[in-house]
Amino acid sequence: MTRLIPVTALLLAPLMAQAAPTQYPLTLDNCGWPLTFDGPPDNVVSIGQSTTEILYALQAQDRMAGTALWFNAVLPAFAEADAGVERIADNMPGFEAVVNKRPGFVPTMFDWMIGAQGVVGTRDQFADLGIPAYVMPTDCADKNNTVGADGTRLADFDIATLYQSIDEIAAIMDLSDRGDAVVADLRAREAAAVDRAQALDLPDASAVVWFSSAHLEVDPYVAGGRGIPAWMLRALGLRNVVTSDEEWPTVGWESIARADPSVIVIARMDRRRFPADDHQAKLDFLARDPVTSQMTAVREGRIVILDAEAMHAGIRMIDGLEALTDAMADLPR
Repeated sequence: MTRLIPVTALLLAPLMAQAAPTQYPLTLDNCGWPLTFDGPPDNVVSIGQSTTEILYALQAQDRMAGTALWFNAVLPAFAEADAGVERIADNMPGFEAVVNKRPGFVPTMFDWMIGAQGVVGTRDQFADLGIPAYVMPTDCADKNNTVGADGTRLADFDIATLYQSIDEIAAIMDLSDRGDAVVADLRAREAAAVDRAQALDLPDASAVVWFSSAHLEVDPYVAGGRGIPAWMLRALGLRNVVTSDEEWPTVGWESIARADPSVIVIARMDRRRFPADDHQAKLDFLARDPVTSQMTAVREGRIVILDAEAMHAGIRMIDGLEALTDAMADLPR
């Protein structure tokens, strides 16, 4: 289920109290790294679909020079905006490809893109060129990104960090009115979605969330016990059979089968970095593998397909909770 939320949110902006214009220079503490902006930046290069769609929700596309790191097609509400912004790379861009755009701002959804061990470039590399590189707090607050392939959560994910990310990006761009509207809409939908999810009676139900696998024959990347998918499962009263604090640990199918989750949630994405990015390949594997084919959820058809981008911290998160709630309500008990 895909909703055109950001457009609705922005239509509310004139009805809300007007936020004060950003006072520059603006200084932020971003994940322990000080960033200063002397004015609203231009030539923004966004690394990550979540940050890109936040910028589109703020109607900032005219000040963007490029995007990278996509998992699915852009939301239909943003198709026109996206058509006018160059896609530098579908996956990870090179450092030179980013800096050649002479960006005034490089935001990302993942610390491992531009953090201390950034695969695109480090904070120091960008700072040496006078480019502010920003990591969404969703991927650094209460998280150690030096442990585990995708980092390790030190506490349960808090959706307040998503709203903080939107507020900060809006302030940097001097678009706080629009940011306030987007956040207000998401907060209202979050409250309604959580209430509806909690109303489902799912006693003793459990789940595993399979994002992808480097190869179908190796251990899958599954949602850990403290990240965004775990936040959704808790709202539904579902127990995550994976208890690791890592964001996306690899766990063997034998271990998952022993836990025998009531439901298997699999990610659907357009990205084709790994063979198991294809959700149909996941379904085929579950049905034919001698271990997974004997799991109760597979035999009884309790498999849910969910937008991969809804499993990340971004404006699709609430869509993900709504879609998962709908699916759980419809699944055979």
